[in-house]
Formats: sequence, C-alpha cells, structure tokens
Amino acid sequence: MQHFSLDHYIVDVLMPDLVGHDRRPATFIVYLYLLRTAANSKRDTFSVSLQTIATKTGLSKSTVQAAIRHLRRRRLLDYLKAKDQKRYETLIGRLSLRR
Repeated sequence: MQHFSLDHYIVDVLMPDLVGHDRRPATFIVYLYLLRTAANSKRDTFSVSLQTIATKTGLSKSTVQAAIRHLRRRRLLDYLKAKDQKRYETLIGRLSLRR
C-alpha cells in the first residue's frame, strides 16, 4: 500500500473551511482524491476522468462536477477538459495550496 503525506494546512484549515464553512464535504473528498492522484503522477499535472473520480470516491458524477466547480472557484484547482471519444470528461488538473 502506498502512502502520501498531507500538509497540515489541508487538515487544519482547508477541511474545516470546505466542510464546515462552505458545507461541502464532497468537495473535500474530491480534493483529497485529486491530491493523491497528483502525488501518484509525480508531475505538476495529472489526468483523470470524472467517472473515475466518482467511482473511486463513491460520489455521483454530478456531485464530482459540482465539487470540481467549487474547487476551481476557490482557486484550489486549475484544469482543462480534454475531449475523449464520447464527450468532455477527462480532467487535466493542477492542485494548489492557497494560504
């Protein structure tokens, strides 16, 4: 099993802000999943489909989409949508720790 570490800021500041203040616990779950994905890619950017995020987090695809919009509004995620064969579903993102 692989491990990755979290900056204290994520747990001490970001979690209470997203879950408590914004009342968006799903956004925090998506952020954690994307953080792990970014750590595994070992690059500045990563690529993952919305359906994969939904499946891996146990959230619906529409909830994932709303969470990603919120992360982008909060400037915690920069992303592009890449066109696949069916529709725009793939997220190519870069996470930031805004303090």
